[in-house]
Amino acid sequence: MFTGTLFALAAGLMWGLVFVGPLLLPEYPATLQSFGRYLAFGLIALPLAWFDRSTLRQLTRADWREALRLALVGNVVYYLFLASAIQRAGGPLPTMIIGTLPVVIAITANLRGHRAGTRREQPLRWSQLAPSLGLIALGIALVNHVEIERLKAEPGADLGSYVLGAALAVGAVACWTWYPIRNAEWLRAHPERSPRGWATAQGLATLPLALVGYAFTWAWFALSGSPFVMPFGPRVADFLLLMFAIGLLASWLGTLCWNEASQRLPPTVAGQLIVFETLSALAYAFVLRGQWPATETLAGVVLLVAGVLWALRARPVPETADAHPN
Repeated sequence: MFTGTLFALAAGLMWGLVFVGPLLLPEYPATLQSFGRYLAFGLIALPLAWFDRSTLRQLTRADWREALRLALVGNVVYYLFLASAIQRAGGPLPTMIIGTLPVVIAITANLRGHRAGTRREQPLRWSQLAPSLGLIALGIALVNHVEIERLKAEPGADLGSYVLGAALAVGAVACWTWYPIRNAEWLRAHPERSPRGWATAQGLATLPLALVGYAFTWAWFALSGSPFVMPFGPRVADFLLLMFAIGLLASWLGTLCWNEASQRLPPTVAGQLIVFETLSALAYAFVLRGQWPATETLAGVVLLVAGVLWALRARPVPETADAHPN
């Protein structure tokens, strides 16, 4: 539990960086940022594949199909929704909507129950989940209230853009509710497989998706007469540096840390630890703003952390004596 929690914390610190990219490159379309990030991730995975070649050779055709599905939904589509949401609604609102993931994933994982081939554990009782979920939900609500009031005070705020941004963020939540549960089921069904090799496999699966998406984006700009300068936009060095930094830290290293956590923690607990991503994203956002969070925001953060600590007290019990240990 302790080691898995540390890996989840590291993943959250890395994933919080993805909320910064759209704010640093506001003039870049979300499609280009999404496909650019995962094109960088795929290129980074190519040399890493040499070190993981023995693990990759063990993967079956079905495993590669699963890696492709995870790459499409959990990487490309998720970040396309998220980057679009941030550009339309700003950083705080999508961050707080994504912040509901610990609650949504924990409930979904508990309802989903056991899947064939994974370690069988008794579902957590709702009475065990309720306190931590309640604390996390209350913390998110407090932080949300502060940010929404701040948005209302901004002159000339485009309500329609905020609503669309919120809807896109909900789509991102749907993608990332499916991804960690499905990813954890594969990892827990294959405890002998390397989490690092599985992260690299997802990077390799992402590469053709990103290449096709980048090519279609370039073609669309050309056919529509868009003034946007391709292939790398007006700030070439900034774009390339940011895409490769996020591709390495958030995509590969973050996925590696999350895979390590997923092999050690049950999905109902691991899902709640995604709160680390929300906390990191909030911290980075306030650093960019150059201001200290409001008292209500800090109270919400304290409740989020308290909910995570409470969640770690709820440990599922294996239903069979020979179940693989956490």
